[in-house]
Amino acid sequence: MDNKNALRAGALVAGTTLMMLLMTSPAFAVARDDGDDPGPGLSVIETLGLYVVAPIGLFAIIAGLVMVLDRSSDRAPKVAKPAKAKA
Repeated sequence: MDNKNALRAGALVAGTTLMMLLMTSPAFAVARDDGDDPGPGLSVIETLGLYVVAPIGLFAIIAGLVMVLDRSSDRAPKVAKPAKAKA
């Protein structure tokens, strides 16, 4: 990639990033909406359990069930038979 193309690509990325930053509106998390009734926040342990431990546990359970309930018996790779040479 020559210098002109690199400069063009850099300008495009910088311009796109700048436009995205300018067009996004700030999140007004402090202002409450009508009917907004949030519950109590999660602790660090609850958050880690919900978003880290639970998905890993579900993955382990599903993978274990698939391995245990798999009924196929052919696990060895297939070996190709050598072709007979014609004389």
